[in-house]
Amino acid sequence: MTAAPSSFRFLRWLGLGLTGIALGASGSYLALTPQLPDISTLKQVHYETPLQVLTRDGKVISEFGVKHTLPLTYKQVPKPFVQAFLAAEDDRFFEHEGIDYAGLGRAFTEILTTGNIRSGGSTITMQVAKNYFLSNERTFSRKFTEIMLAKRIEDSLTKEEILELYLNKIYLGQRAYGIGAAAKIYYGKSVDQLTLAEMAMIAGLPKAPSAYNPVRNPQRALIRRDWILGRMLKLGYISQAQHDVAAKAPVGLNFKGSLQDVQAPYLAEMVRESLLERFGKDVYDTGYKVYTTVDSRNQNAATEAVIAGLLAYDQRHGWRGPEAKASATPLKSLSRVGGLEPAQVTGVGEKTLTAELRTGERVIVQWDDLKWARRYISVNSIGPVPKNAREIAGVGDIVRLQAVGKRWRLAQIPQVQGQLIALNPENGALEAVVGGFDFGQSKFNRAVQGWRQAGSTIKPLIYAKALERGYTPASLIDDAPLTFGNWSPSNADGEFMGPITLRRALYLSRNLVSVRLLQAVGVEEAREYLSRFGLEKSRLPSNLTLSLGTAEVLPLQMATAYAAIANGGLRVNPYFIEKVVDRNGRIIFQAEPRKVCRACELPAPTPVTMADGSTEPVEGSEVIAADGSSTTAGGDGTPGSISGSGGNIAVVQPVGQAGAPDYPVALRIMRPRASWQMYTILQDVIRRGTGRGALSLGRSDLAGKTGTTNDARDAWFAGFNAGMVAVSWVGFDDPKSLGRSEYGGFAALPIWTQYMTTALRGMPHSMPPAPPGMSSARINRLTGESTDSDDPEGIDEWFPNELTPAPKPPAAPAEDPALLLPAPVLP
Repeated sequence: MTAAPSSFRFLRWLGLGLTGIALGASGSYLALTPQLPDISTLKQVHYETPLQVLTRDGKVISEFGVKHTLPLTYKQVPKPFVQAFLAAEDDRFFEHEGIDYAGLGRAFTEILTTGNIRSGGSTITMQVAKNYFLSNERTFSRKFTEIMLAKRIEDSLTKEEILELYLNKIYLGQRAYGIGAAAKIYYGKSVDQLTLAEMAMIAGLPKAPSAYNPVRNPQRALIRRDWILGRMLKLGYISQAQHDVAAKAPVGLNFKGSLQDVQAPYLAEMVRESLLERFGKDVYDTGYKVYTTVDSRNQNAATEAVIAGLLAYDQRHGWRGPEAKASATPLKSLSRVGGLEPAQVTGVGEKTLTAELRTGERVIVQWDDLKWARRYISVNSIGPVPKNAREIAGVGDIVRLQAVGKRWRLAQIPQVQGQLIALNPENGALEAVVGGFDFGQSKFNRAVQGWRQAGSTIKPLIYAKALERGYTPASLIDDAPLTFGNWSPSNADGEFMGPITLRRALYLSRNLVSVRLLQAVGVEEAREYLSRFGLEKSRLPSNLTLSLGTAEVLPLQMATAYAAIANGGLRVNPYFIEKVVDRNGRIIFQAEPRKVCRACELPAPTPVTMADGSTEPVEGSEVIAADGSSTTAGGDGTPGSISGSGGNIAVVQPVGQAGAPDYPVALRIMRPRASWQMYTILQDVIRRGTGRGALSLGRSDLAGKTGTTNDARDAWFAGFNAGMVAVSWVGFDDPKSLGRSEYGGFAALPIWTQYMTTALRGMPHSMPPAPPGMSSARINRLTGESTDSDDPEGIDEWFPNELTPAPKPPAAPAEDPALLLPAPVLP
């Protein structure tokens, strides 16, 4: 008899509750409707994009800003990816009108029982409303506003447009907003390259980006992924076979933490610093796209070349032992360095190591990829080949592994460092820059910040000064002992070759010849001449040691200097930002570099050397001073501002000609004949000298110079053709010996060669033509004397016309043996 009244009371309270909710909803509707945002703005969404740094071919180098985004159109999203999100978030999306009433019922029940909302009951449309217009506040008014907005969105947009908005805005962990960014960050792929398992993994993130993050919680992420795969199977989106394959897949991350397509972190930092200086700190949130001058193919090749070269050096000098013990350094606390993965040794066989990667994957390293690990003793000594894997590492050790195709090879993070910088000699645009083994390990950019002694790479500039003074490649200089007080310079091999041609002395890098040439042209004049090439005069010693490379230089400066030899004697200035574009595609900055313009030059102007040794420039010509400044000579014959004396004026550049180009013209700093002669001499460094390793490229237009400083503290190679200049360097940050055999041609040249193999692919063989006023003559390369075509040591040498040696008279023809009388018989 008591049950009926209880039931009645319950129904009465329920009715009153529903009436209250209805009245509250009506009131909220009337109150909130005028305040609802304009849904039409969703048709012109500007996604919040960070500052992007790109290669000149549009590949992402880096992003700076709070959010990673990579917006996509609906058509760019694979159908299984859409289905994965529907299975995870809203499988009735294409059927409802933006509101899931069953889910809302659960949400309102929570309001009645707890006073707030926990489960949410949101459809994808409602999530779009929240993400674009509302906060994450869990209140009734916010939820009711979300419902009203969802209805309006459904009335205004197609389902596909709604999904596009959702998939580009949803937060997916690791600062990734939208599936385009998530695919790049978690897997290093574009969305169309993802596997079904990877799509399901990403689709599991919106529910709880931290809890189901595969980087931080791989096991929970797998559980969530497999649940979504099961839902996709139940909904008929995938077959049983597809489900089974995907469910067996490991986490399989290729976590990058950024959207980068190109490995250029040192360049990205250069760009960031430059933009901060130009636009201020607010530049991070502008959505600007910064197009650099580097080519993505060349940049990736440069990064790979530096890593390979430093690993090769490191392995030549032996195994320093495991990096750490897992008991002291947990595996998950370590990150990839220079492409080397940390791994914990879990098993040691006779000739194998078994190791676990951070992802949980177990791999086996075979003996062929272990046996290099001879024990490091000193920079000049290593131990014997190990007999078994137990001599290399034990269970619980942390080691580094390098992926080589489908194999894993034992490696270690090198202690040595290196760099490579490349530029276009026609305009100074950087083609590639790598400042060290790994930016995460060391942000110091050795390409543009690392002052090191130049070694023999500076010799071509001193030799070029001698060529400007009237020496020729065939001039003989004595390679003989010299003593200046307590200083007695010597050659690297300790030997002396006597009289030797300038050409041969340079490609064999004879130190005593360099000293004599510097002595002949004068130290101060040489210092001023070298400063034209971009070297800092204050770091050029004011003594004869300059000839042996004691000057401190940056690799960037050496690349700029060699560009003048490559392009025919013109100074280009390096730059790395091509243009900056705002979010609307408007160019707000465009580089205007000085470019080589060979057609701009009049017939070679001839400065007049006066009796007192001063020089007057040709009227109407631009005069380049040693400090790089320039003036235009006046019509009254008054010289411009000139540094130097005795005919050592920087060669002039005509200005103001009819039909002049609409871009700044590169200024001439070398006489054409000197740059041409130096180009051909440096070709012999590769053909006959210390750079023969570059012959592997099979090109006839390559030239360059090796460099090694005292005790092999620095190893260099600077090389080029008419279209590309690149400089590689290897050394320790705290200068010390690289080892007795680590010359520039052995430590640095392989990096240069590997890079150039890619950078020169498809580039025609070319070098500047011989300048006017020069002729070739046949000489003996050993003696420098005129010779004929029958001389096995004969080469074609180029000279200014006034210095061309007279040809050697032809030999008298041999007498016909049939006409020779028998020799007299002597008693």
